[in-house]
Amino acid sequence: MSNVVISTRVRLARNLKDYPFPCKLSAQGREEVIEKVRDAVQNGNSVLAKDFSFIKMSALDPRQSVSLVEKRLVSPEFISDTAGRALLLSSDESLSVMINEEDHIRLQVITKGLTLDEAFDTADKLDTLLDERLEFAFDEKLGYLTQCPTNLGTGMRASVMLHLPALEKSRAVSRIAGNLSKLGLTIRGAHGEGTEPKGALYQLSNQVTLGISEQAAIENLKNITSQLVAQEEQARERLCRSVEVQDAVARSLGILRYAKVMTHDEALKLLSNVRLGVVSGQITDVDTAVIDRLMTEVEPATLSVRANKNLTPQERDLERARLIQQELS
Repeated sequence: MSNVVISTRVRLARNLKDYPFPCKLSAQGREEVIEKVRDAVQNGNSVLAKDFSFIKMSALDPRQSVSLVEKRLVSPEFISDTAGRALLLSSDESLSVMINEEDHIRLQVITKGLTLDEAFDTADKLDTLLDERLEFAFDEKLGYLTQCPTNLGTGMRASVMLHLPALEKSRAVSRIAGNLSKLGLTIRGAHGEGTEPKGALYQLSNQVTLGISEQAAIENLKNITSQLVAQEEQARERLCRSVEVQDAVARSLGILRYAKVMTHDEALKLLSNVRLGVVSGQITDVDTAVIDRLMTEVEPATLSVRANKNLTPQERDLERARLIQQELS
């Protein structure tokens, strides 16, 4: 399934019992929440505790903040106002805890491939670590209390990142999206609600958090993901028989390897074509892991962070082309 499923993410929303939601929290209250959560994570009785670094969001420059969004480590809303917000981030960036976003705590785990059970198990361990030292807002009937009613109950959002070039080309994604909503799931662009899919990357996630257990939600997501993967693989078989598609794949690899200037949207489109060529067996000297990594590294702010300076749009296009050449040579 790694040919279709790039990564898995599990996110849990939690709030502290004795504090109002962040939208009603004073500056002093925000700082108190930050210190309580930081202490619970970094001084907790778990092997996870030693692996986190602490980041005050107000200390980051804009390119660093935007890069965190590009890498899906934080939400766009989280960086829109950095005052009274902080981030705990593991060294490999697979675990993160946003403090004072929409809720006091948004903890998330990102893993490679379709690994929903493993991701939830890690998220549950991190949740337990916090629960040992904090008192969460919880109701016997409603479950975990959250600022937005759509997160009441488990407070869990699980998602998988999918590469769906064949279903996208056949215009089947919009039809599938309509059917998924009836099953309590939604499919969106790679960065979630309100984002357009680029590079044929889509995020499939659960919508229902109330009246259903975490395990039931995960099983439902796994089953639907398996069905989508099967549809994509069947569509790829038909698509890759086309000489036009084979030519587009070969041309994409040539452009990526030799172009001197590369825009963001062009890079994602060409990388998507090459990834299709790799998993279909047309391209044998490129690893999908390299393509998956490049799809994040070519993002504008992430390029600037890598260069350790603010790059102009033209400089980014030059740096993007150079980076891709380096990785695909």
